[in-house]
Amino acid sequence: MTLKLYMFETCPYCQRVLKTIQKAGRTDVELHDIHKNEADRQRLIEAGGKEQVPCLFIDGKPMYESLDIIDWLEGHPQEKS
Repeated sequence: MTLKLYMFETCPYCQRVLKTIQKAGRTDVELHDIHKNEADRQRLIEAGGKEQVPCLFIDGKPMYESLDIIDWLEGHPQEKS
């Protein structure tokens, strides 16, 4: 499963999601800061249709809203390898 989180550091909703990822010790979520990388910002807009963050792409499908993302992450813990 491919997980890509589009975010930026000063967004409080993004911070909420990032804290959940850190607390769980997840290493399977690829972070993309749209304020530090214009290509990431463009990919977010092209794939999701808007510049809204946080946005978690789950196998290429966008999920918005921090609480929905947190619920999904908590319901789908990282697989042990």
